[in-house]
Amino acid sequence: MPRVFFAVWPDQAAAEALSDAATAAQATCGGRTMRLETLHLTLAFLGDLPVARVDAAKRIADGVTAASFDLVLDQLGYWRHNRILWASGGVPAGLTFIAGSLQRDLRAAGFALDARAFAPHVTLLRDAHCANTPTLAQPIRWPVREFVLAESRLSSAGARYDIIGRWPLP
Repeated sequence: MPRVFFAVWPDQAAAEALSDAATAAQATCGGRTMRLETLHLTLAFLGDLPVARVDAAKRIADGVTAASFDLVLDQLGYWRHNRILWASGGVPAGLTFIAGSLQRDLRAAGFALDARAFAPHVTLLRDAHCANTPTLAQPIRWPVREFVLAESRLSSAGARYDIIGRWPLP
């Protein structure tokens, strides 16, 4: 069964800036940096689904219409309980709208989603040990022009994400 989630993916410039921030933070926090091609911001995690349910999720995404927007990541945070260093920033209305629409419609269709409130972030380091949370050298501007449905494939080399659906934001 595919393990899937909806997300926004950074363009190359934003991904490189996020990767650079992760490398800089690793110098003080240790941990394992996320690979550049795996950096993303999750909108809704669906988990392991039969193919028919993946198709149903795609149909729900077809009904989400929103305008493109820019996301500005200007802060780092650290969750001690799971040793994750992440990047975040102000939450644009477009991001809240897309995540909220997806989550509402997925729940209405019987999908089991995390009950926690939407906490938009990009994981930069795993297994980090930050005595003090580092800061970003400069804000990272990320133009969000689409959202995607991705499949996570786990292996001994780490996770690989394949995009299995795209929805443009005009």
